[in-house]
Amino acid sequence: MINLIWLLMIVIGFAFAAAQGKIEVVTQAAFDGAATGVTVCFGLISVLVFWMGMMKMAEDAGLLGRIAKLLGPVVGFLFPDVPRNHPAMGYILSNMSANLLGLGNAATPMGIKAMQQLQELNPDKQTASPAMCTLLALNTASITIIPTTLIAIRLNYHSANATEIVGTTLMATIVATFAAIVADRWYRSRALHRPPRVHKSDNPGMKG
Repeated sequence: MINLIWLLMIVIGFAFAAAQGKIEVVTQAAFDGAATGVTVCFGLISVLVFWMGMMKMAEDAGLLGRIAKLLGPVVGFLFPDVPRNHPAMGYILSNMSANLLGLGNAATPMGIKAMQQLQELNPDKQTASPAMCTLLALNTASITIIPTTLIAIRLNYHSANATEIVGTTLMATIVATFAAIVADRWYRSRALHRPPRVHKSDNPGMKG
């Protein structure tokens, strides 16, 4: 769906430019956007490398372990259908800890591994389990104490006060996470009263 939206935006842009006889504007904008993307990426490297190193130091020092212990009861409440000693719980805790520090790039691999582990627990391999949906919602709306990536982007564009967004980002992510949890609890309650899905392949009497 996202690909279709981007395709429509590009096609509409080209159509308006062609109607006004300004195709060269679109071409110039494409080159300028590509150049800006490369510049931003290079600007992010140093900051991300720094914070990735800090996260590794925090992990070696046991800070992430302490965060994981603090989050343990919360994760147990949010993922009641995942056994406490299952490997997925460790990946979920690591993903949430990295997101708290605004290290989305570090959180992504842990989130993928968590999804793979949750898929092993999923009785219906063709449909996302409640735990998988919960993880996706929390990963998307995660509370962020230090928005590292955004600060890096602002520094790259020579912001006068790159860290002034910390407070507003924290409040926004708290609201987003609260909304995600409420929606997740509501859909989970609905799923409990919904009859299990039966796939055609599971019923030998159904053909076609």
